[in-house]
Formats: sequence, C-alpha cells, structure tokens
Amino acid sequence: MAVDVLLGLQWGDEGKGKIVDVLTRKYDIIARFQGGPNAGHTLEFENIKHVLHTIPSGIFHKGSKNLVGNGVVIDPIIFKKEVEALKKYGVDIQESLLISRKAHLILPSHRVLDAASEASKGKNKIGSTLKGIGPTYMDKTGRNGLRVGDIELNDFKQRYDALVEKHKQILSHYEYTDYKLSEMEAEWMEAVDFLRGLNLIDSEHFINKAIKENKKILAEGAQGSLLDVDFGSYPFVTSSTTMCAGSCTGLGIAPTRIKEVFGIFKAYCTRVGSGPFPTELNDATGEKLREKGHEFGATTGRPRRCGWLDLPALKYAIDINGVTSLIMMKSDVLSGFETLKVCVGYEYKGTKIDHLPYSIDDELVKPIYKEMKGWTEDLTQLENYDDAPQTLKDYVEFLQQELGVPVTIISVGPNRNQTIHIENHPATA
Repeated sequence: MAVDVLLGLQWGDEGKGKIVDVLTRKYDIIARFQGGPNAGHTLEFENIKHVLHTIPSGIFHKGSKNLVGNGVVIDPIIFKKEVEALKKYGVDIQESLLISRKAHLILPSHRVLDAASEASKGKNKIGSTLKGIGPTYMDKTGRNGLRVGDIELNDFKQRYDALVEKHKQILSHYEYTDYKLSEMEAEWMEAVDFLRGLNLIDSEHFINKAIKENKKILAEGAQGSLLDVDFGSYPFVTSSTTMCAGSCTGLGIAPTRIKEVFGIFKAYCTRVGSGPFPTELNDATGEKLREKGHEFGATTGRPRRCGWLDLPALKYAIDINGVTSLIMMKSDVLSGFETLKVCVGYEYKGTKIDHLPYSIDDELVKPIYKEMKGWTEDLTQLENYDDAPQTLKDYVEFLQQELGVPVTIISVGPNRNQTIHIENHPATA
C-alpha cells in the first residue's frame, strides 16, 4: 500500500490539523514527518477546541496509530503536557501513540540559544517561535544532537552535559543573560523520565513493515511549503523540509511509495512573523480578514498578517510537491466581501511574470490582481456543494482552471463537520 501525504501550500496555518482529523477514518496510521512544537494544529469537535503541537492529528480516533517520525524534533516538556492534556479525553496513549527513537530532542539550552540568536538580530529578526527548533536542527546537521533513543542509554547524562557545555560556549559570545538554565533543566529531566515510559520504536522499520502489510498511511506535514528551508522565502523560513520530499527523509520511506499528495490552502493568505508577503493588506480589508478568520497563531498567539490569495506562489508550491488534490480552507471567512481579489501574476523588475521569482521582496514585486464577485451568504451551515452560492463555485472553478489541480474539499468552518466534499476523488471517498 502506498503512502499519501498531506501538507500546507502557503506560509503555514492552513488548517492541516482539521483535515487530517477528518481524513483519519480512511487510514490506519497518521505519521508526522517534520517540525516540532512550533506547529499548532487545531481540531474542533463536540464544542471543544484542541491544539496539537507535536502529536499527529489523528490521535482522537480509536484504532489509528499515530507516529512521531524521525524528522520531528521533540521538546519533552511540551510533549509531556500535550500527552497529559489528552488523557482527560480518554485517549489511550500507550495504544495509539508511537515515537521514533531517531527523532531529535530539544534541550533547554536550545531554547536559550534560539532566544539569544533572535535578540541579536534586532530589526532583522526572522520571527522565530523561540521554541529551540532552529538550534536543534543545527545540532542535528552538525552531528551533535541528542535523539530520543539516547535517553535509553546508560551514558545519556554524560551526552547531555557535553552538548550543554558546547551550548554554553556559544552563548558566551552573545550579550544575553535572561535565562536560568538550572531551573529549566529540572523540569526537562522530569519530562525525559516521562518520555521513557512511552512507546519508543524503530520507526523506519515500523512504517515499511506497515506498507508491506497494506496498511493505509497518511504522512502529516507541519508549517507550510513557503517556509521550507530550501524552497521557502529564505531566510524567513523554518529549519526543516516542509515539502512532500520531507516525508521520505522524515519517515524513512522511498519516493516510489508516495501516491496522493493533498495540498491545503486558505481561500486567502496569511503569514506569521517576518518575511516577504506580496499580497499583504495593511488596511481595513486586511484587518477584517484577521478578525473574521480569528487569525492569531495557535502556538504563539501572534496576530497573523493577512492578504489576498497568491496564485503564482500557490502554483509554485503545487509543482514542487507534486500535488494531486487541493483542499481549500476558510471559505466562510470571505463571506460578506463584495469584491474578492486574486493575485494572478507579478510586476517583477518592470516585467510581468506569472511565476514565483528568486526574490519576492516588496521593492521588487508588485502583485497583479484579478477581481471577482464575492458572496454574502453564510457558508457555515452549508452541507452540500450543490447548494453553495454560484459566486463561490465560480471562485473554485477559476482556481481549478488556473492551478490545473482539482479542488476536492472545501472547509466552511472550524468544526470537523463543516467540511464539504466536492467530487469523487481519493480525498473524498
């Protein structure tokens, strides 16, 4: 059985958690393949909102296995709190949650390094979530990191102390003293003890065995394609591979194992933190989008920057991921806008282009818009696509023609029930 991949096509916050939750009934295994607690996947059902940071979004479905893959970085403190929050909802963690021994650990000193580095940048800050993600991936690629499997070794404490000593040497070069590492360490070590009691596995063996047994597997991405460390708006990106290719290295599966690639995007655009954003609206329209869409970061609480949908950026993300099916989120937020705008190209260095160039800095790129008629109807009670306003159907049809990929699901609200299936496709079956 092949592996399907679900990922975001913008700058994150597209609504991946909700759709993974909706689709989990089709799958035996949900596997997170990159990122860490900088992600915030929000699920809403039975009048309760759940925010997951590291644990896969299929965790509330009995019978599904949820794997935290080797490409993920784990903060034991945050992970412990996340697990404990699930227990009150009757989730059987020992049965449903699996953790790769090859996943890397975020140390307290990684968080301090993150904060010190960001503070030193001044006005050039990249907008880090300050969760220690970047320094952890730096240690991973620098071959200094600690992995989950190390906590089972007799010399774990010596390994920990040696890495922290390296971090202290780096910190000595910063003018940053706003931390108490010893206090942070006590809670961290307690959380490591908790982690030892969970299901730690050799995940690449597990996932490939499952493939051979014809298990249905969905790989769940975090952040968004435009934050990819190679293909995102560098340097304002995350530290991992957020693309479809990351599911191979983040789980230990071959590229030939991938079948469907579900790409999720909002009906408009948002971004948290610093970095270029060609269609950003610094006006009343942008504020209206933020208020109607409740656009505040699930992890940081920071207000999201809002703007119109950007098709060159979306086409780019579709191409580099090999997207086979599109899922449009937050259609309901656009209700009440008399006119909608869609960016169909850019004026780039005096020339009109329809693709994403090397740099999308404000001084180089000016969006070219197509205006479309909006819809006034409340979509949150919509149950069937046939009953949708014609203007919404026109919007969807235009996107499909421009992007060359079918839109198979649209979301009309945060609840898992507010999900409309458009046509007969593997995503909707």
